[in-house]
Amino acid sequence: MASTTVRVSAETHEVLRRLAAATGEPLQRVLEQAVENYRREQFYAEFNAAFDRLRSDPVAWGEYLAEQAELEGTLADGLDDL
Repeated sequence: MASTTVRVSAETHEVLRRLAAATGEPLQRVLEQAVENYRREQFYAEFNAAFDRLRSDPVAWGEYLAEQAELEGTLADGLDDL
C-alpha cells in the first residue's frame, strides 16, 4: 500500500500514540480509523441535513410519506420471519 506523510501537531501525535498503545493497534491504523469515523460523521450530518430540508417542504414530505406507504406493502413478501 502506498503511503504519504501527514503533518500533525505534537499534541495530536501524542494522542495517537497513547491510543495506539492502549488498543495495541499500530498508530497508522488508529489514524486511519479516526479518519473513517470522521468521514462517517460527515456523511450522516449531510444526510440528516438533507432529510431536514425534505421534511421542511410540505409537498416533498407528503410525496415521501406516500412513497413510504406504498413500499410498506412490499414487506409482506410471503417469507417467514427468521
